[in-house]
Amino acid sequence: MAFEPPGPQESFKAIGPMAGLPETLRLALEPGTDFEPIPPPKPGDWLAAHPESRQTFEEFLRSRPNRPDRTRNRIYLFPLGDFPPEGSPPLEFLKEYTEIFFGMETEVLSPKPGADPRFTTRINPLTRKRQILSTDVLRYLKSLLPGDAFCLSAITMEDLYPDPAWNFVFGQASLRDRVGVFGFARYDPAFYGERRGREDREILLKRSIKVLAHETGHMFSLAHCVYFRCVMNGSNHLQESDSRPQFLCPVCLHKLHSSIRFDVVLRYERMLKFCRRMGFAPEAQWIANRLRKISSGERP
Repeated sequence: MAFEPPGPQESFKAIGPMAGLPETLRLALEPGTDFEPIPPPKPGDWLAAHPESRQTFEEFLRSRPNRPDRTRNRIYLFPLGDFPPEGSPPLEFLKEYTEIFFGMETEVLSPKPGADPRFTTRINPLTRKRQILSTDVLRYLKSLLPGDAFCLSAITMEDLYPDPAWNFVFGQASLRDRVGVFGFARYDPAFYGERRGREDREILLKRSIKVLAHETGHMFSLAHCVYFRCVMNGSNHLQESDSRPQFLCPVCLHKLHSSIRFDVVLRYERMLKFCRRMGFAPEAQWIANRLRKISSGERP
């Protein structure tokens, strides 16, 4: 059956009960006009091809989600393969944004350069570029998971595919095993044979932190969002990925907050500083507007 976007009442109910929440958190979860409803999918979009369950906040709680604890409380990033400076997102910025987005200490492990014979590879029949089988990487990461890790994510400039029947995948994560792999190759214009321009480093970083937030969100047991336009929306192609916002909608923000209990205002403030420093003007403006409404007590 074709996907039918939920109506406003269903989407608001999916956010979950807000009675008894701190005032700033309640205001942060009020969607107002800051969060657009998810639109009907176009042919080729994720929801046109992939049926999704509608994971509400309360369904998320009933799923017994992965949560950090006193022992497993650190996020690890594992650079896999080569990261040429001219066509890769800076690792220090990926680390910084992960710490801001999830409010958890993040550590970058020593890079593993070059090809690894443990991973199945193929030449993509459309792009004629090498790809790595993402499930092989996930299997390998499970053996490397540090004792204090909440999750371990491999990041790579290699193109990925999850199954011989698939063309590619931007990233893949195991919700229960707390490992994931994210490929940034298709976020570089040079992947498509285009010349790199002045703004390409900014575009590459913006695309990379989106997929990093999205796939790491899965390891906190967040399913794909079908209520609002959200960084947790599924994506089938680059245009759809670019159209996703950089932020969590109220449904997904409530889920993540229930597991981490971060200060929602401080998180937005740190995110605002990062976006301004990176030159992400539209995103910075959105956060500033959101913070103004929360701090003034205005219904967003």
